[in-house]
Amino acid sequence: MNLQSSKTVLRALFLEKRLALSKAVHEARSFTIANHCLQLPIWDQEYIHLFLPIEGKAEIDTTLILTLLQGRDKQVVLPKVNGNSLQHILLTDSTKLRKNQWGILEPEQGIEVPVRQLDVVFIPLLAWDKKGQRVGYGKGFYDSFLADCKPAVIKIGLSLFEGINEIEGTRPEDVQMDYCVHPEGITAFAPPKV
Repeated sequence: MNLQSSKTVLRALFLEKRLALSKAVHEARSFTIANHCLQLPIWDQEYIHLFLPIEGKAEIDTTLILTLLQGRDKQVVLPKVNGNSLQHILLTDSTKLRKNQWGILEPEQGIEVPVRQLDVVFIPLLAWDKKGQRVGYGKGFYDSFLADCKPAVIKIGLSLFEGINEIEGTRPEDVQMDYCVHPEGITAFAPPKV
């Protein structure tokens, strides 16, 4: 897509595009993205942070990725909104999930994992560009969370659509992704971390 635009415009445009996808197309793209994730250089990492989808916003079905992570005995960590920030709760057999005020499934309670312990973070987004910048919902939860992670954390965006050329109005505090996984494959933005 040959497009350059502001975050506000992109937020509205890509949410509309997501909601317009048929159930079959949405499921097929989510499945393709999960399969592409098998090619990411993350499978020797242990603590992997994954968001669960907001169905009302037609987010990618990350339960497919969750199945892959659990099948490889990874320590999966889920976000929980706590005021203006996120808590990070280890997913165990006894974890109970409930929907919060935004319709996001999150752990009711559990073992909190320090952000510096995370090795990989999957990041929700609405749009992304060829420089590794992303447009989220505008609340800043992930930018502040990612800023607290260790420098070596692998940051991976997941998108149902291809990226655009450039997002206007990015700020110094916007955290760049290392990879974005989309139906066409994986786009890398920085040299792989050793």
